[in-house]
Amino acid sequence: MEESKASFGAYIGALKEAGVFVDTDWLQPSHTGTTITLKSGERRIQDGAYADTKEQLGGYFVVEVPDLDVALDWAAKCPTAQNGIIEVRPSAFPSK
Repeated sequence: MEESKASFGAYIGALKEAGVFVDTDWLQPSHTGTTITLKSGERRIQDGAYADTKEQLGGYFVVEVPDLDVALDWAAKCPTAQNGIIEVRPSAFPSK
């Protein structure tokens, strides 16, 4: 765990130094989540993840970069890229 924290710390430092870092957070495992929906006006709550899956979102980074190519370059530098999958997705409400 200490090695992982150190590698992510270095990655975050590089993002900050480049001036593209906005935010990050680690998330608890998906089984700790709770989902809610309103069906016919009735509130329905379900413990755990929405669907069974082998993948789960472990955390996220928000970066502000000029285009997808730059975002992919930063994603490739993330420690998770070595043994996991990284999804790159634009914000629904970009700041620019």
